[in-house]
Amino acid sequence: MTAVLLALVAAVGYGVSDFVGGLASRRVAALRVVLVSYPVSLLMVLAVAPFTGGELTRSALLWGAVSGMASGLAVWWFYLALADGPMSVVSPLTAVLVAGVPVAVGFATGERPGAVAVAGVVLALVAVVLVSRETPEAAGEAVDGHRARFTSTVAWLTVGSGLAFAVSFIGLDRIGDDSGLWPLAVSRGAATAVVWVVAAGSGQFRLPPRDVARLAVGIALLDVLANGAMMFAFSGGMLSLVAVIGSLYPAATVLLAMTMLGERVGPVQRFGMVLAVAAVAMIAIA
Repeated sequence: MTAVLLALVAAVGYGVSDFVGGLASRRVAALRVVLVSYPVSLLMVLAVAPFTGGELTRSALLWGAVSGMASGLAVWWFYLALADGPMSVVSPLTAVLVAGVPVAVGFATGERPGAVAVAGVVLALVAVVLVSRETPEAAGEAVDGHRARFTSTVAWLTVGSGLAFAVSFIGLDRIGDDSGLWPLAVSRGAATAVVWVVAAGSGQFRLPPRDVARLAVGIALLDVLANGAMMFAFSGGMLSLVAVIGSLYPAATVLLAMTMLGERVGPVQRFGMVLAVAAVAMIAIA
């Protein structure tokens, strides 16, 4: 039960972070936002890690680095896919990979949840896809004067981002117990290095305006909360169950868009959120 609750906390953290990140990215390029949020999240973890104890191991630090590098690449590829492709295709395809790949890895490595939990996983995978879909009105909008198309480049970026996000989850799972927050510090450091190199190479290494920088600090706090909760959830639960609950983060983003921005949500997304609640309940009682 504790692992389920921690994974839910992580899902909410990821979802709220995506919402705030979306607001910031309406003002400047998304890469400029994470240029601030990732290093700030690293500083936050470094400030807390000495007080949490934990035994440093080579394996834990290595998996922390893998998780961070995968996270940095995933964010970069995901935003590139969203820039040119239809969100109604990119978002749910990414989401199902984020949820589905860790489930497959968990089963392949010998995890065998009970029948009720397996049914909950299946419901959660469906819920992730449904909640991530755009409404028909939004899906038909042009982007920057041209119609978004799911080209082969967008397809590769979408699949790549989904797989990279999944690897990030698997890396957090492999960190193991009793390492404290030090692997998370390595993870945030690796993610920072990735986005800084990408920004420098693409000529976007510029700090955002002050108001966006303040949003980035909030994103950093949510990032630490979500990834820390997810890391500890993995240490106490199965990869196949924890990952799929953490992947329900689009529900929190959609709810915030409804309440804060007044965005319309279609019946498919509403049904997806109902399925998400049912899925979490089934996994929790299993």
